Amino acid sequence: MAGDRHTQGTGRGGARDATSALGEGLRTWRARYPDLAECPVRNVLDRISGKWHTLLIVALTDGPLRFGELKRALPDISQRMLTQSLRDLQRDGMIARRVYPTLPPSVDYRLTDLGRSLIEPLGGLIRWAEERAEAITAARQVFDAAA
Repeated sequence: MAGDRHTQGTGRGGARDATSALGEGLRTWRARYPDLAECPVRNVLDRISGKWHTLLIVALTDGPLRFGELKRALPDISQRMLTQSLRDLQRDGMIARRVYPTLPPSVDYRLTDLGRSLIEPLGGLIRWAEERAEAITAARQVFDAAA
């Protein structure tokens, strides 16, 4: 829709509207880090914005899962990518890997307190995406048709 602010371009008015909509906390953060390349939050956002990382966190919200269960939950992820993504999330403290002393050893993955603290903000982002999926699809179609 032409009047829908979610599908409008980012001309001067749109940028001004977005700026005026920023919360005080975000304005303060932005003032602290005027050079976004130097922002310490950047590498955290880079990690959690990865397709597989986010989906793994979502898959683990209901409780621990074994490697095979995670692979079945995300059938289009390669074994190598699953292994690397789990290691990345473990390194960042988002998930824990538990090894059980069985033969062969059993391993499961679970969210840590830090990982669980991401569920609520991630849920907000998921709701935002669901509410705007049609508008985003329409914007892409308009863009692609004009290209």
